[in-house]
Amino acid sequence: MTVAQGAAASHYESAGEAHEVSGWAVGFILFAGVMMVLSGGFQLFAGLVALFENEFYVATRNYLFQFDATAWGWIHLLGGILVMVAGFAVMAGQTWARVVGIILAGLSALANFTFIPYYPFWALTIIAIDIFVIWALAVHGRDVRDSTM
Repeated sequence: MTVAQGAAASHYESAGEAHEVSGWAVGFILFAGVMMVLSGGFQLFAGLVALFENEFYVATRNYLFQFDATAWGWIHLLGGILVMVAGFAVMAGQTWARVVGIILAGLSALANFTFIPYYPFWALTIIAIDIFVIWALAVHGRDVRDSTM
């Protein structure tokens, strides 16, 4: 076996090999789960504000994505609830929650991208959190499952 094959083979596990779980990786996943719960809660509150106080969010003129504040309220409310549930499932080590979490974080980032004219600092903060969540779930997601076995 050459060095290149050995280096490439070290990144993959065979079915019989034990996998050493890194404390940092588990910490990243748990932090991502907590961030999902917090982000979902923040979106839930932003949705409630848009539903109950239509004039709180003021859009810029001539923006491509022009939605009514009530529509934004429902989008953020439902999205926030889904992200919170997936965050709790990620912290519980559920495999399906990693996939759902990546998808929901991507959708949340897209929704907040279109929400930038209404509340720019808030939307960019949530996008940054979503990017971290996607990275942590994609790179270290397996480690939480392995640490609970």
